[in-house]
Amino acid sequence: MEAIKAPRGTRDILGNESWKWAYVSAICRKVADDFGYSEIHLPIFEYTELFSRGVGATTDIVEKEMYTFEDRGGRSLSLRPEMTASMIRSYLENDMRNEIQPVKLWGTGPMFRYERPQKGRYRQFVQLDVEAIGAEDAFVDVEIINFSMELFRRLGLSNLQVVINSVGCSKCRPDYRVALQDFLKPKYDKLCDSCKGRFDRNPLRILDCKKPTCKELTEDAPSIMDSLCSECNEHFIKLKAGLQCIGAVVKHDKRLVRGLDYYTKTAFEILSGDLGAQNAVCGGGRYDNLSETIGGPHVPSVGFAAGLERVVLTMEAQGCSFGKEPSIKAYIVALEETARLCAVDLLKTLRMNGISADMDYMNRSLKSQMKSAGNISQYACIIGSEEIEKNLITVKNLVTGEQEELTHQQLLDKLR
Repeated sequence: MEAIKAPRGTRDILGNESWKWAYVSAICRKVADDFGYSEIHLPIFEYTELFSRGVGATTDIVEKEMYTFEDRGGRSLSLRPEMTASMIRSYLENDMRNEIQPVKLWGTGPMFRYERPQKGRYRQFVQLDVEAIGAEDAFVDVEIINFSMELFRRLGLSNLQVVINSVGCSKCRPDYRVALQDFLKPKYDKLCDSCKGRFDRNPLRILDCKKPTCKELTEDAPSIMDSLCSECNEHFIKLKAGLQCIGAVVKHDKRLVRGLDYYTKTAFEILSGDLGAQNAVCGGGRYDNLSETIGGPHVPSVGFAAGLERVVLTMEAQGCSFGKEPSIKAYIVALEETARLCAVDLLKTLRMNGISADMDYMNRSLKSQMKSAGNISQYACIIGSEEIEKNLITVKNLVTGEQEELTHQQLLDKLR
């Protein structure tokens, strides 16, 4: 019988990598604490309507990528493809409007999208999500961008750059949509199949197409800046002033749009290093109308998301530090069967005192136990009949080769 493997597009994050993820999460938690953001844990599945209405029924995510199923009660549920819609649902459902605004939240966890698997992109992936909900001030956008930059700065990423654009709002975007379609009509037959499908549904997405032909065709496309209403224009001017105030390196890119329907005004990405088209480590923006699309009142909000796989890969490519890899400090070696109970007792003592320790559970020879100790620990704590009689422990430094006999208390003092 053939062994069962993990589904395509998923992978196991093993111990030799998971500690890096823990490091990134720990740094994010510290930045969130410093910025006053509270951690939130959300369900990994929601009613499908939350995403079809919130994310947009005509988006690629809803049309092609969601994992949707019917539960035993006949309700349509979907594994979450992103977290922002769930954040707003939670904000409304838990009456966070009664709290001081904006409500600042962050969370992390698995998302699910049926995409073509490739390096750094999987069908189950882990995403960090940071949101400021309930304020329309452009300086909140500045804070969200500052949060992301500070996170990546502390992680050691280099050459951080903010790419920004405005995607307008429901008042001014229709005019730009018409202007863009008028520009693209003569070029329609040369567009890729995906962009032809976007022409009527979401023509702004054509600007974001990565295919060379479409990029060339849209090179001289009209800028949305020429169609912005006074409110969106003033918001963008204030955003740029705030980013200049915090010393951010900023580039305005008229091609930058977001793939989800709920975005308004600010759209941004953070680029790091010199990795060509693949150097974006997060993306986000403002979504003032999302609450209304899922049945709530007007709740202006802004946030960003970053895939942990992508962040870890970028850090590895740039040679960033992940801190110290966890390791066992002491490995207890029992010379004979009668010494194993003493080894169990010592193991408990070490761990209770905050000292990482392990022992042999396979009844291996002294040579094999010492080999295991040398592979995973700094010290070998050897216990045999002679040590039991003396009430001492033979301790060998596996780095220097130094060996000595210590009492239990001396051992604790040495290893702390």
